[in-house]
Amino acid sequence: MKRVSSANVFSTIATTTLLTSPYRPPDKGNCKSNNVKVMGNKKTGVHSNVADYHVFNGGVHSGKPSFMKWTLNDVVNVVRSHRIPCVFAVGMVFFMYVEYTIRMVPHSSPPLDWGFLLTRSFHRALASRPLLNTVLAALNTVVFVLMQTVYIVWAWVIEGRPRATISALFMFTCRGILGCSTQLPLPQEFLGSGVDFPVGNVSFFLFFSGHVAGAVIASLDMRRMQRRGMAWLFDILNVLQSLRLLATRGHYTIDLAVGLGAGILFDFLAGKYEQSKTTKTSTFSRSMKEIC
Repeated sequence: MKRVSSANVFSTIATTTLLTSPYRPPDKGNCKSNNVKVMGNKKTGVHSNVADYHVFNGGVHSGKPSFMKWTLNDVVNVVRSHRIPCVFAVGMVFFMYVEYTIRMVPHSSPPLDWGFLLTRSFHRALASRPLLNTVLAALNTVVFVLMQTVYIVWAWVIEGRPRATISALFMFTCRGILGCSTQLPLPQEFLGSGVDFPVGNVSFFLFFSGHVAGAVIASLDMRRMQRRGMAWLFDILNVLQSLRLLATRGHYTIDLAVGLGAGILFDFLAGKYEQSKTTKTSTFSRSMKEIC
């Protein structure tokens, strides 16, 4: 039996994926509609007939452009089967209109932040009650920030799972670089507290929120370990923390939104890093066994 290398199998799968129309549902009547012929460096995919084909030779595409094979059926199927991308397409057009017609904020005015507008009553309450602001800041530092720090370190030191720690290291390093690159002005209505993290009324980076990103990293790790109750608790505390940060003007809305995305991104990158190290270790072990 002829042995097929993994590289050839991967190449065939990748070609099949590239050549299959993402807009057209599979043809149930013809099971051979997505056959792929691999010959040397040429990969030829056949859709429904011999004339309708793509050839990738050295990464260069030749043959009919994909849009020339689109039909009304394909367009209807896009709307039916890909509703979320269609919603985002409408959103893109709408916000293009908003971007080109919105009035810019004058340099003499403070930034416009919808999070600040929505938390005005909360801000007034904290401004008029300094003790309440201090208590909430202390709770945030002792209960939430300390909890997520202990969990992330515990996962590595006690349970031997470094992914959350690697995520946090990636995230805080990137946050430091971005925070130094663009230093945003402190909001005019900022309500500071000596017990808020970082403790002592010291300076901090506004962009992006390390509070939010760290909580997301911990929550994702909890879900991987099926600790769903703890994860939901962290998510709720993260929302409450975000509302408090907006009310005290400790972060702009964009800082919190990017913090959420950063937590997800760096958790993903840490997973890729772990996977790469595991793959290299497995390959090295197999090589050593073959040598021995």
